[in-house]
Amino acid sequence: HATPGWMSFTDGFKRSASSRFAKRCFDVTASVVLLLFAWPFMLLTALAIWLEDGFKAPVFFHQERVGLHGKTFKVLKFRSMSVDAEGDGKARWATRNDSRVTRVGNFMRKTRIDELPQILNVLAGNMAFIGPRPERPEFVKQLAKTIPYYNARHCVKPGITGWAQLCYPYCFSEEDARQKLQFDLYYVKNHSLFLDFMIALNTVEVVL
Repeated sequence: HATPGWMSFTDGFKRSASSRFAKRCFDVTASVVLLLFAWPFMLLTALAIWLEDGFKAPVFFHQERVGLHGKTFKVLKFRSMSVDAEGDGKARWATRNDSRVTRVGNFMRKTRIDELPQILNVLAGNMAFIGPRPERPEFVKQLAKTIPYYNARHCVKPGITGWAQLCYPYCFSEEDARQKLQFDLYYVKNHSLFLDFMIALNTVEVVL
């Protein structure tokens, strides 16, 4: 039901320099606090990955994602899939009960622990603490052709957690991406420090 006029002429999609500065302060503060609490769990996660796959297996996973204004960056996560999950180099949607996900990876995904290394992406300025999840360039190119206003989600920095992640489960298909976009656009249009704080509290509840 969205129209071009709703996108272009209503408040919400533009932010002043002061609001952007306040958002950045919140991102850095929240990330540092989370890192202080999470580093023991991150260390245990790295050990669990090594115990399952061997000490020569990589602990972290780097992948190109689309960020603010469509610019790409390397996202950092704990590796939750087998080392050769995409050995042929082709991008694939994750599926329910995906056979590529390791036992440790399955636990990490349920508890969102695999996202914790993205704290470093936030501190580097590539991501925000709260925002739409960053998607792969291959999928963005595909989805932007079929889903109206898909690229509008890139008006803000992608986040470790966000409104869409709380309201909708993992994205397994194009239809899931269409449904999640509704929540992403709501956040892009209405995001504020208060909304970010409430999303952070709800995220803690979900993880616990």
